[in-house]
Amino acid sequence: MPHHRVSSGQGHLRAGWEQRLERSLPAPKLGLVWMGLGLALVLVLFDCMILWSPARAYPLPAQGHPFKSNAIVPLLQNAFGWQNLTCPACKVLFTALNYGLKKEPNVARVGSVAIKMCKMLNIAPLNVCQSAVHLFEDDMVEVWTRSVLSPSEICGLLLGPSCGHWDIFSTWNISLPSVPKPPPKPPSPPAPGAPVSRILFLTDLHWDHDYLEGTDPNCADPLCCRRSSGWPPNSQAGAGHWGEYSKCDLPLRTLESLLKGLGPAGPFDMVYWTGDIPAHDVWQQSRQDQLRALTTITELVRKFVGPVPVYPAVGNHESTPVNGFPPPFIKGNQSSQWLYEAMAKAWKPWLPADALQTLRIGGFYALTPRPGLRLISLNMNFCSRENFWLLINSTDPAGQLQWLVEELQAAENRGDKVHIIGHIPPGHCLKSWSWNYYKIIDRYENTLAGQFFGHTHVDEFEIFYDEETLSRPLAVAFLGPSATTYINLNPGYRVYQIDGNYPGSSHVVLDHETYILNLTKANAPKATPHWELLYRARETYGLPDALPASWHNLVYRMRDNEQLFQTFWFLYHKGHPPSEPCGTPCRLATLCAQLSARADSPALCRHLMPNGSLPDVHSLWSRTLLC
Repeated sequence: MPHHRVSSGQGHLRAGWEQRLERSLPAPKLGLVWMGLGLALVLVLFDCMILWSPARAYPLPAQGHPFKSNAIVPLLQNAFGWQNLTCPACKVLFTALNYGLKKEPNVARVGSVAIKMCKMLNIAPLNVCQSAVHLFEDDMVEVWTRSVLSPSEICGLLLGPSCGHWDIFSTWNISLPSVPKPPPKPPSPPAPGAPVSRILFLTDLHWDHDYLEGTDPNCADPLCCRRSSGWPPNSQAGAGHWGEYSKCDLPLRTLESLLKGLGPAGPFDMVYWTGDIPAHDVWQQSRQDQLRALTTITELVRKFVGPVPVYPAVGNHESTPVNGFPPPFIKGNQSSQWLYEAMAKAWKPWLPADALQTLRIGGFYALTPRPGLRLISLNMNFCSRENFWLLINSTDPAGQLQWLVEELQAAENRGDKVHIIGHIPPGHCLKSWSWNYYKIIDRYENTLAGQFFGHTHVDEFEIFYDEETLSRPLAVAFLGPSATTYINLNPGYRVYQIDGNYPGSSHVVLDHETYILNLTKANAPKATPHWELLYRARETYGLPDALPASWHNLVYRMRDNEQLFQTFWFLYHKGHPPSEPCGTPCRLATLCAQLSARADSPALCRHLMPNGSLPDVHSLWSRTLLC
């Protein structure tokens, strides 16, 4: 952003104004203080409301900062005539804000200003602005008053690095044991006829209890196909019976159909369920709504999978406000205890007592589902760029990564293998968290047998490389497709085949299958829903196995083979790709995302680019957060 020159006289006046304001700081009941806090709240809301724009033909990136200021700052400048907002004036504004808030934390006044700004900036319809602000305001004011955010940092965010350094999420490191890393030992292929286990993988179910057939799928609200969406124009079709290709979630009958129709894909030995149960109506959710979704869908899963053990992970939509997961040091009504206690109660039939204990504390746990295999369920909200509570302290929230290291070292000592499940993929996390996780995966590559995540709603993967050279693929995280249609997708689920339950098993993924409900067919007159096999990974991509090197080679084969990439692009969207073609920048961004299990690390993609140049990931990627 260009900075405007000022005369020495103007500079003198500004300095005098700053001094006068500092002398009068018992009085930041000034409108600018509340405007500043309103701005802070709107920044967070804007961050979450990016999801309200329909997805474009670009992948979800592994890069970026928590607040997309490059999008909102021009709006603020135009709306408030702040083109000439100078760095010193900005710092005075937020110094006054901090002081005023400590003197008089008037939540209602902050909310009133934020609503006006939300509407002025046309972030959402007025009713949505009002509901969202009232939902977020208490937590945001609490976070602001407790955070270490300085005027220099917020002004660096708004005006650019010449005004301050935006690095609220500072670098930190976890400690690895002094035990030397064993030499890398890739798993041996299972013997012919060795047992194979099938794991049902469910993620991002997003049940909308207000879904209503026939309503407008293109309404003004962030989520449509609902009672409040109204009816579409006569020239347009309404929401389908089983779901819709739009910014809509699923009715309960579609989820029931999915679970009832699992038979041809089974039988299953285990179920991995990686969260996001409620719908995307994030502006109006109460704790009662979230708990109803948790209990209703848990009971539905239990009804149809019967005695098969289910191992869940916590998604970012389980809480309200969305993404709001305070670390355990936040006590009282603003803590996450209401949610973790409800999860422990709902999931008690599936989890042992020691797993329930850590679930109640921090939303993560570990258990042994079969001899020789340890399952670790991570609460990936503690790595999330959208978890505003981490503005207070983002250093290894809840000590989860250090706990993970201890679990992995214990598994290595026993000779066990480990599966990790979670919601948000590691490449989408805060940089320090993501880089620490990457280091852990490198250290325990012989112990890790599989990683399974969701969140992006599409069908993709993330490859891990050795930290020393970033050239040897040593692990892969599978990102399974969503059950929900949000946005413009077919409903789907995944089945993993893994090396089975026998002494000496590697427990690695051998192959996977994806199943979908074709909504065009299902919503046709007199049709019934039919969940069909979309593809098998090894067969479709010509993979010799499902080990990391094969996925690495696939990325480079897709770089050089347009037809193979277009097959991937079709399957990436669960058989319903966008009409907008995926040209060269889109293709490079998509392939780079598959190589990027570590956030803010463009060097991972250097070999994809012409002449080995580093990609400008921020220009390649169009961010569409599933906030």
